[in-house]
Amino acid sequence: MKKNIGRWPATKGRRFLSKASVQRTTAPSVVRIPITNVYMDGDYTGVIKVGSSEQPLNVILDTGSSALALDGKKYSPSAADRTTNLAQTDSYGDGSTWTGAVIETTITIGDGDGQIPLPNANAAVAYQASSNMFSQADGILGLAYAPLDDAYQMPKDTWKNHYSAADVRSGQSKPIAPYLTQLAGARVASDKIAFYTLRSAIYVGEGDPASESLNKGYMIVGGGEESTDLYTGKVFQSVKVLDDDWYSTNLKQVIVGSSSPIAARIQGPQGMPTNSIIDSGTNSLSLGQELLAAILGKFPSTQRLVLKNAISSQELVPIAEVGSLDDWPTISFVLQGDAGDVKLDVPPSNYWQVNAGQAGYAAPAITPGEPGLAILGLPLMNGYFTIFDGEADNGKGAVKFAPIKK
Repeated sequence: MKKNIGRWPATKGRRFLSKASVQRTTAPSVVRIPITNVYMDGDYTGVIKVGSSEQPLNVILDTGSSALALDGKKYSPSAADRTTNLAQTDSYGDGSTWTGAVIETTITIGDGDGQIPLPNANAAVAYQASSNMFSQADGILGLAYAPLDDAYQMPKDTWKNHYSAADVRSGQSKPIAPYLTQLAGARVASDKIAFYTLRSAIYVGEGDPASESLNKGYMIVGGGEESTDLYTGKVFQSVKVLDDDWYSTNLKQVIVGSSSPIAARIQGPQGMPTNSIIDSGTNSLSLGQELLAAILGKFPSTQRLVLKNAISSQELVPIAEVGSLDDWPTISFVLQGDAGDVKLDVPPSNYWQVNAGQAGYAAPAITPGEPGLAILGLPLMNGYFTIFDGEADNGKGAVKFAPIKK
């Protein structure tokens, strides 16, 4: 079973501007989009409509990056699109890459009376992509709230002249506004994205996985708090975003069951501004070896051996070998909040994904990661209705959590 260990960009280099100054004369729109995890082996995708013909394209939904890239095998610029001399190239934490031509086109989200068209939206049409980049999806929609995205000025029209990734990187940097920033700037939606998800791996039952409710969810564009049918309680826990690179957070402690807390390494790895990020484009808890070893050490010996072997091999485990999930401890992550520490629980039903890939088997939703860095992906989000609020804290942002309503 393939484990997607991250859709966050593998390299830095983005510049950021506060959007706190964006003023709206009318109430922003809120759009709810159905999403599914069946096309990207656990990562979620949703449909956007591209161009004057409103061609539906199923794109990966990633809060760990900012670019909107369309698979050039699925979409070609039409006469209504404007090609440019700009190009983009990106690489991600799972090794996937793409290079493409920047165009201006119309991107539409939602359906019927609730749909929002955005003319002159920036998008890259990828004419080169690694085999693991798009898989069964048609592109990727970066949802990081960074107002600027890396593009490069090239000598000629980049759709007519396909430049290599190396050539693109040698061009003059000219950042462009990504989709969410353009949407907020057009005063039609707030710079907020919310997710309702139940799984981080495809649930395999007796029927078609695409019809299974556990494999479905929602993305809310432009809001979240108003979707009271998707969460319980009236108060969100708000995790502070400490840096404008990704949704960068400060992980302070990890607690396994009722054991004593494990202190997280304060400093993240070189090139990362903090020791953790929260990312919808990672379908595991990706943890550095030091922290992972300390966490495993808090488990009872039999459970520790089962989980350690499963994480090391990334193989499916018979559910009978895992035993009753009621006997497994909850893993809690303590992060710096806007008003005191925030404790977020990952129950065993989320770090063990049962009936994943094959009925009767379970997959560990934990993967070894980069030293000193915790990428808190879908297993953390599956227990909560999660709002990525790019307008909080004067534009630096916050990630807000409320218990999910099932």
